[in-house]
Amino acid sequence: MFDQLSHQPSVIARHRRAPYADEREQYLAYCAQRGDSPATLLGKARVLLHVARTLTVYPDLHVTLDQVRAAAEGRQAPGHPGRPVRKSRWMIRQFIDDAGAWLRQLGYLRRPVDPIPFHDRLEEYAGWAQHERGFSETTICGRRRAIAQFLRWYGSRDQALSALQVTDVDAYLARGAEHGWRRATLHGVAECLRAFFRFGGDQGWAPGALAAAIHPPRLYALERLPAGPAWADVQRLLASVGTTRPKDVRDRAILLLLAIYGLRAREVTRLRLDDLDWAHDLLHVPRVKGHAAQTYPLLPAVGNAILQHLEHGRPASPAREVFLTLLSPHRPLSPQALYAVVAPRLKTLGVRTVHVGPHALRHACATRLVAKGFSLKAIGDHLGHRSTAATRIYAKVDLPGLREVAAFDLGGLR
Repeated sequence: MFDQLSHQPSVIARHRRAPYADEREQYLAYCAQRGDSPATLLGKARVLLHVARTLTVYPDLHVTLDQVRAAAEGRQAPGHPGRPVRKSRWMIRQFIDDAGAWLRQLGYLRRPVDPIPFHDRLEEYAGWAQHERGFSETTICGRRRAIAQFLRWYGSRDQALSALQVTDVDAYLARGAEHGWRRATLHGVAECLRAFFRFGGDQGWAPGALAAAIHPPRLYALERLPAGPAWADVQRLLASVGTTRPKDVRDRAILLLLAIYGLRAREVTRLRLDDLDWAHDLLHVPRVKGHAAQTYPLLPAVGNAILQHLEHGRPASPAREVFLTLLSPHRPLSPQALYAVVAPRLKTLGVRTVHVGPHALRHACATRLVAKGFSLKAIGDHLGHRSTAATRIYAKVDLPGLREVAAFDLGGLR
């Protein structure tokens, strides 16, 4: 592989003589197979040459990302000779990215263990919630995260769960409030803990009366207005996206899916090539809340944007997801990455709204449908709500305008 990077024997020999030559050559061959250009391969080879020489203090290359970061910043590792070297932020970032991708592909990158106290109890509850209650993966993931955070806090006290008292839960929630948690966040965390300890009481490893003693802060029905931008701002947002750069082409397709179909971020990132039925102009959306996909008509504006992305913006990759990272290694976008697609553009346009992430466009979609005269049932079906209770918040935006309609057209998006 090294002889394909350069025609100069001295350059080829330098790469072959450096540490971990086989591992670097294996990774570069993998990058070439997935479609990296010769210039990209040469750049990675140069960075990995420096990485390999720096990581010689770890003979088996089994390191954590923190150790890679320390090496990138020139911090002296145990047994590493010499003084720290000053590096630019770009050099450090390039070192970490390329080293991390190399070690991850080889299976050498170790994740630091962050033990969760009472982990078995948490997994027992998660399994019950999935198999007995039928909760979605997204719901279980959110509950596991909230409960794990509490268990880490309580576990530092070195006490058993059977000794837990409601005053401990109150102290934890008070601590959250001091750190800026809003009332809705406090309510959600308290509900998660109450469900967890109700299950624990039934199983006998938590005080039986604890769950009933946890009182979440009261939330009033429909107390908040939807937090999305006005539809005119959505139109400005779409008009501001370019049509030539691969990133803009990809982002425009994502923004249309968020705004027109009101998809959740995870639903967009899970969208696969097989979900696009071009023959019948249909879009099959894998819902994160629920177990079945939902089918929509593939509107021309959205279909054309996705097609342009597939033909001119999407990197060549065996991955089946529609939206990938543009930098190698090309991986499916994460739901968190969609925040960077939406928020900076809204802020640049000076749009003032409570939330500026991808979920804000879901709110904008629902509000638009209310203004166009949809019933709550139709809006809930469009958004993938499992009950109209989740849709009622949008009704107060334009109550007089609610009326049944036979068809809809969001309009104005070209």
